[in-house]
Amino acid sequence: MPARDLKSYLVSIEKLARVAEPAGFARAQLTGRLIELSAQGAGATTTAAMKLVRGAQEEGEPVAWIALPRGSFYPPDVADSGIDLDALVIVRAGDGTVAARAAEKLLRSGAFGLIVIDLGADADVPMAHQGRLVTLAQQHDAAVVFLTEKSAEASSLGSLISLRLEAMRVREASRFACAVRALKDKRRGPGWTHEEKLRGPAGMESS
Repeated sequence: MPARDLKSYLVSIEKLARVAEPAGFARAQLTGRLIELSAQGAGATTTAAMKLVRGAQEEGEPVAWIALPRGSFYPPDVADSGIDLDALVIVRAGDGTVAARAAEKLLRSGAFGLIVIDLGADADVPMAHQGRLVTLAQQHDAAVVFLTEKSAEASSLGSLISLRLEAMRVREASRFACAVRALKDKRRGPGWTHEEKLRGPAGMESS
């Protein structure tokens, strides 16, 4: 088989394999992509993001959390979620552009499997930076997750967002269900959901 035809065949097989993978919400299923995780109110997005961070740490993958001034990062709740704060790199950024530049530097190191950029309601990252981030995420097998505060009807951060998820929390006595719903998924199509029952950190249970 000619080299060009073989390459096309392998690319087609890879695409089919990705479509055949079950949709899910874990770092290994999100690598090489820009993901936007949003909700009205920061609690649900933070809870869902903590699930990703905890899972990445259990895999032995270094994680960085880049927070803007109006972000939702609160160390006591993070620690109560089972996350090792000593192993979590925390970066403070003044705006979305500075946050994106910081994420680019971290990804270029090749050391991080997950980067969380906590934009909050100040959701604005230039497309040029998004382009560099997705390229670096693919090169280093990393996932880049933007946390935004907006309704499901609002537009995503841009066309380079491969997966847009809406985060939801439903209280059930002392526990709650954390769910995400795919509003946009370039690999598998929108509409799928993932849910699991968790115990909320003390600060979140009262909200």
